[in-house]
Amino acid sequence: MARTAVSGRLAWRVARLAEIRQETPTARTLVFDIPGWPGHLAGQHVDVRLTAADGYTAQRSYSLAAPANGDRIELTVQRVADGEVSEHLTGPYAIGDPVEIRGPIGGWFVWRPADSAPVLLVAGGAGIVPLMSMVRARRKAGSKALFRLVYSLRTPAELYYAEELRRPYAGLDITYVYTRELPEGRSGIPRRIDVATLNTAAWPADFGATTYICGPTGFVETAADIMLALGHSPQSIRTERFGPSRD
Repeated sequence: MARTAVSGRLAWRVARLAEIRQETPTARTLVFDIPGWPGHLAGQHVDVRLTAADGYTAQRSYSLAAPANGDRIELTVQRVADGEVSEHLTGPYAIGDPVEIRGPIGGWFVWRPADSAPVLLVAGGAGIVPLMSMVRARRKAGSKALFRLVYSLRTPAELYYAEELRRPYAGLDITYVYTRELPEGRSGIPRRIDVATLNTAAWPADFGATTYICGPTGFVETAADIMLALGHSPQSIRTERFGPSRD
C-alpha cells in the first residue's frame, strides 16, 4: 500500500532487491536486503526513494508486509497508472537493483505480540498489506490473541496473499466481501461492507477488541463510522488510509 511520503529525521539506507513474488496481475511483493536494518513493528511503513540519472528524485511511502526478519523487509506494491515509483517497482526493477529506503515510520497503527486483546482487521483492497503484517507477526510469535479479518476487494483476481490466506490459521477467522465479481460457485450478489457485515464479523463491543481499518479514505471512514454505530469506542479503532477524503 502506498501513501504520500512523510519527511523525518530517519536516515536513508541503500537496499537491494532480493526476491519478487507476484501477488496479482498488477501487484508484487518485493523482498529487500537492507544492511543494518533496525527492525520494525507490524503495521509500520517506510519511505522509498528513486533517483534518476539526471538527479531527479521521486518518493512514496509503502506499508511493510511482513514482521521483522533480520536485515530483510517485504513491501507489496500495486502498480498505479502514471505512478512514478510504483510503475518502476512493478516493471523494470530487477533482482540486485538498489533503492533508497527510510524507516520504519509510525507508532499508532501497530500491533505488538504482547497485546492479548482480540483484534479485528478490516481491509479495503491494498489496505490488506499492513494488516497481513499483523497476521504474520501473530503467527510468528505464537500469539494466542484472537484475530478476525474482513477483507473487501473488487474481484477474486485481486486477492493478495491468496495461497497463504487459504491455509488454516488457528485463531484467525476471515470474511471476504467482493464488490464487483463473486468467486465461481459463490451465491449472492457483489456488495460493499455494510452494517450487517461488520455486525456479524466484528467482535461484540464489550469484548475490548482493537480494530485496525486500512484502505482508501472513503472505505476507512465508512467502516469506522459503522464500528462507532455498533458501540465500539473511538479509542479502540485505529485507521490508516490513502487517497482523497469523501469530503
